[in-house]
Amino acid sequence: MKPTLTELLAMGLFAVTSASAQDHVLERLNSSPRHHEWTDVDQGERRVRSFVVYPEVPGEATAVLVIHENKGLTDWVRGVADQLAEAGFVAIAPDLLSGMGPGGGNTGAFDSADAATQAIYALDQAQVTADLQAAADHALSLPACNGTLVVAGFCWGGGQALRFAADRTDLAAAFVFYGSAELTGDETGRIACPVYGFYGGNDARINATIPGTEAQMAAHGRTFEPVIYPGAGHGFMRAGEGPEASEENRHAMDEAWDRWLELLREL
Repeated sequence: MKPTLTELLAMGLFAVTSASAQDHVLERLNSSPRHHEWTDVDQGERRVRSFVVYPEVPGEATAVLVIHENKGLTDWVRGVADQLAEAGFVAIAPDLLSGMGPGGGNTGAFDSADAATQAIYALDQAQVTADLQAAADHALSLPACNGTLVVAGFCWGGGQALRFAADRTDLAAAFVFYGSAELTGDETGRIACPVYGFYGGNDARINATIPGTEAQMAAHGRTFEPVIYPGAGHGFMRAGEGPEASEENRHAMDEAWDRWLELLREL
């Protein structure tokens, strides 16, 4: 059963609503017919709070590990997981701030998106990787999963998705949404799956990292296919959903979703 609003409030999941959630996203989540569940994934002595959404399909499905932005596990990220399940995929979105908030809380324990962001950048990379490995293992263990696993991430999570592709050899694909594309040559050489990038044309800070990764991936014979959407800014997947979205961000979001789902369906 889905948790009640009272239970969600008790978990602190709406503490950063004013800073990070979008009302239309929460409305869509609350009206979703798909099965949502919260689960604690064991990672050593840690418990990684994770949001899982199941598709309404007759058979097993590919699992998508969704890595959140630098704001933590927000309603918008959960909305992405629900949209993936609507398209026929199992989605798992771990809260990488699990236990790292005030009072040992999760993302919802922070009093602002800025505070959550500061905590994200203070995370130990080894812990982040271990948390993602545990969430990936959990996804593959689900009876609804067909044994195929991909990773996708946004902003900070986009960079983590690329890094995770170097740490996890059984991935079928990695989808990097406007994440910094900076890896060492040795890390790039460990990537076994194709990597697909999604970038906004008005995001010079991030786009400056693309050529180096293209060169490294080519040198190692790896697949890296970045697409830049003209006029879109950083975070266009989130911004494009908003009621005041620019035409460029909305168009980029629509195009990116079409490309992403087509690639997922080809696996």
